[in-house]
Amino acid sequence: VQLQASGGGFVQAGASLRLSCVASRRAFSNNAMGWFRQAPGKEREFVASISWNSGSLAYADVVKGRFVISRDNAKNAVYLQMNDLKPEDTAVYYCAAGLSAYSGSDSGRYRYWGQGTLVTVSS
Repeated sequence: VQLQASGGGFVQAGASLRLSCVASRRAFSNNAMGWFRQAPGKEREFVASISWNSGSLAYADVVKGRFVISRDNAKNAVYLQMNDLKPEDTAVYYCAAGLSAYSGSDSGRYRYWGQGTLVTVSS
């Protein structure tokens, strides 16, 4: 099973980007999905998660109010709408499929990981 992330790019501060992550097969409709990121020289950190039925959403404090996670199980896809981007949002963004219907912010509760997509925000 593969997770293919896309949508990254180079933008100026204040811009928006929408990341997409598509699973190679319909394997995760009953699983939570999450977005994590890793900036240069830093550890990977949680960004957002969504439960299997979109009923439970969670965000890191640093992105709350600017980022929105959503999913479309019919398309095997999860999205991350990123608004008002800041230079500190620069990172490689990874999507991941959770071990269960609700996985939250703990990366250890995610089993499958995409290859990452780079987001660079200039000031």
